[in-house]
Amino acid sequence: MAKPVDPWWRKERPENEWRIYEDFRYFLFLVWLHLKLPDPTPIQYDIALYLQHGPERKIIEAFRGIGKSYITSAYVCWQLLRDPQKKFMVVSASKDRADAFSQFTKRLIAEMPLLQHLYPRPNQRTSNVSFDVAPAMADHSPSVKSVGIFGQLTGSRADEIVADDVEVPNNAETQGMRDKLSERVKEFDAVLKPGGRITYLGTPQTEDSLYNEIPKRGYSARIWPVRIPSKKDATDKYGGALAPYIIERISENTVGLPTDPDRFDDIDLMKREASYGRSGFALQFMLDTSLSDQDKYPLKLADLIVMSIDKEVAPEKLVWSADPEYVLSDLPCVGMRNDRYYGPAAKLGDWIKYTGSVLAIDPAGRGKDETGWCIIKMLNGYLYVLECGGIRGGYEEETLEFLAKKAEEYKVNSCIIEANFGDGMFTRLFQPVLTRIYPVICEEVRHSRQKELRIIDTLEPVMNRHRLVINKRLVEEDRKSTEDLPPEQRQRYQLFYQLTRITKERGALAQDDRLDVLAIGVAYWTEQMSQDEDDKIKQRKDRIMKAELEAFVGRPGISIEGLAMGMTPEEAIKSARRKSKKNRLRYTAK
Repeated sequence: MAKPVDPWWRKERPENEWRIYEDFRYFLFLVWLHLKLPDPTPIQYDIALYLQHGPERKIIEAFRGIGKSYITSAYVCWQLLRDPQKKFMVVSASKDRADAFSQFTKRLIAEMPLLQHLYPRPNQRTSNVSFDVAPAMADHSPSVKSVGIFGQLTGSRADEIVADDVEVPNNAETQGMRDKLSERVKEFDAVLKPGGRITYLGTPQTEDSLYNEIPKRGYSARIWPVRIPSKKDATDKYGGALAPYIIERISENTVGLPTDPDRFDDIDLMKREASYGRSGFALQFMLDTSLSDQDKYPLKLADLIVMSIDKEVAPEKLVWSADPEYVLSDLPCVGMRNDRYYGPAAKLGDWIKYTGSVLAIDPAGRGKDETGWCIIKMLNGYLYVLECGGIRGGYEEETLEFLAKKAEEYKVNSCIIEANFGDGMFTRLFQPVLTRIYPVICEEVRHSRQKELRIIDTLEPVMNRHRLVINKRLVEEDRKSTEDLPPEQRQRYQLFYQLTRITKERGALAQDDRLDVLAIGVAYWTEQMSQDEDDKIKQRKDRIMKAELEAFVGRPGISIEGLAMGMTPEEAIKSARRKSKKNRLRYTAK
């Protein structure tokens, strides 16, 4: 077996200088010394160690101000010092941000004596955004190139790709933007050379962040928050991605202490928290998305009551509880982290017929929109959603007949149709089909408010009061209804994914048809939602008692004088029964 060849620096450098080339942390110290910065902190050294020895595909999430980009620029210089033939591509959300990274790297090469031999020769590429190092051989790809995430990624090859803050608020505000970004970063694999490395540097913006999604594609994440979290938070909020350096320092006495006190002491962090606000600090410094998502996504699956619903009758009152024993773990859950479906804690009263039933319809618009439809029945202020779905079509005869048959199946009292699209054309086409299959009234509604605000303002109060009851079968059918779509598109068409991902931002969802039609149906019943279920139960019992009392009227010795004396129907019934028994005994004695 051939003896391994020593790297060039072992031949040309004294033994005591090998460590500069073999351990990136020593080189980082020299860069900080050149920049006249304080010595690197333990966390900066820890990030440097992960950059050098981490897996080929990794994500570095660290708090604002730790110097992720500076450290990685130094890393690029160090790698070029070791092997000038390597090619790097730096990608950021904007071209300007990527250019700043490559310009800083080029300045380090020009100014540090240890690197000056790498500075480009006159016959090489010398642009600040695309340059070669002097020993590099001729190649189509420059030694370092910067590009925006939506710029020209193809056309060059790279041994290592540095994705520096590719996700920012401007390109992650809506689901459509996040989907576009998620697809765009797949281009890295077309640029990367065999055996290459990809490193993401950044801060997640939401729980739906790219940095929480790409670990499913084989990336390893490592997180450095600004304060030491508790053991519970280390598991619940960071999902096992917390840096070992942080985990080793977790104890009862260290929770909440700064992880990098040399740069950010406790007083400084308190000032920043007061300035950023609790949610901003949790997101930007603790890298904890749970509080941000709780505020940003107002609709939660946990606020629903999920149970098997009958078409004809329902209980008079339901009791909601978030106790773990009522979690429906057998249902497919597309909610945010720790969001769950809950069944009712109790079903009170008798099972009686619904007060009314409606079919809500949201006709399909342009593109890939669905015709949304929803069956909602009401009883005692509870809204029971029996079915809700979408049809990929709009005005076809099959679509119209399908909806008319749904109206007949559930014996709805009215059809509610949104008339914004087509100026009521759908209603005019649907009415004859409905008359032929199941004659029922059609009503049109129009909306002028921003869709996202209208949906949230309609559903949030009802859900917060736990008055929206979902058919258990609907949750299962919602997932099955999208199985024919490509995997990356399935969730966006599902009702409960739309419900948990909507925000107040315009265009927050790529698809919202099923959620929109649910809101239309709920809005129809809003005026009657003030009914109190306890009063309804009492009123129904009073009616039954009164009817039973009246059945006794006309018999010997029986009258309604008890009611005239101020008795309740129930007391009057008991009085009438006692008198009836005495009369029977008297007649028998005679």
